[in-house]
Amino acid sequence: MIVRSRAPLRLGLAGGGTDVSPYCDEFGGCVLNVTIDRYAYCTIEPTLDGRVEFVACDRKEHFSSPSVPELDVSGPLPLHRGLYNRIMRDFCRGRKLSFRMTTYSDAPAGSGLGSSSTMMVAMLRAYVEWLRLPLDEYELADLACRVERGDLRLAGGMQDQYAATFGGLNFMEFGGASRVVVNPLRVRRWIRNELENSLVLYYTGTSRDSAAIIGEQIRNAGARDARTLEGMHELKRSAREMKRAVLQGDFRGVTDCLNAGWEAKKKTSGVVSNPALEAVRALVMRHGGRAAKISGAGGGGFMMVLCDPKDRCELVDCLRRTEGSVMLTSFTEKGAQAWTLYH
Repeated sequence: MIVRSRAPLRLGLAGGGTDVSPYCDEFGGCVLNVTIDRYAYCTIEPTLDGRVEFVACDRKEHFSSPSVPELDVSGPLPLHRGLYNRIMRDFCRGRKLSFRMTTYSDAPAGSGLGSSSTMMVAMLRAYVEWLRLPLDEYELADLACRVERGDLRLAGGMQDQYAATFGGLNFMEFGGASRVVVNPLRVRRWIRNELENSLVLYYTGTSRDSAAIIGEQIRNAGARDARTLEGMHELKRSAREMKRAVLQGDFRGVTDCLNAGWEAKKKTSGVVSNPALEAVRALVMRHGGRAAKISGAGGGGFMMVLCDPKDRCELVDCLRRTEGSVMLTSFTEKGAQAWTLYH
């Protein structure tokens, strides 16, 4: 028997950062995001040797241990180890698991596409399939958040886990005590097509430590820094306005929201942007770009660009002459999936 799973990566269109505590606990947050046809993948192969083995092909990392109730989460592959510990504690009381888990992602860590949290969801979805765990979509996403934010104490928000679990174009609302509501948007096909044909993803060639950026935002919000809170409030407003613009096919409104969201994001932390990123953004805007922002926490990773579809070819040619790389992608409607192969 072999169990496989995959979960889609996401683009944060608006509101990213307002899903992070303590801001969302006090003020409430909202995010508009969409999943794309790039994935995190997981394979579980049960074994009989009494060992637990994790192989991250894309990261060239490997970990192996006798099957024990709890693994030390320090060292390589803390996401894999931390999730294993939670599965053992919550669902396998006294039962030993023996298996090999192999993972890889279509995007590097620090890409700004939610790759780490998407990998967590893909691994958890594989466990659910293998062990027949009684988790619905909200419970799966919530558990993924608890492992990352609680057990492993990794700084970040909640949108990535819910986007990877549910899939599609969603307006998400976040409150205190991990209260989350996922609102799928019924977008007309011609609007969806126009958005896809307007989109260019540009990998800047540098990943970034999102936890460090988010950590600064958390400290600033906790200290009630006026500039940070102003930026957060603006991000939340832009998410609501972006929702309206998308549903109505108001593409000028969509580009205005994307640009406003980038300016608001820069207010939340001094390391969201840097001269190199601003130079790339200026290049984009000179060659047909109508809106551009760094996806995720900022600092590097993928830049999301919107342009007139007739200008996309010229823009792509320009970006391919730089040190970064271009990725064209489509939106997806399905979230995390898993299946079993029997031999």
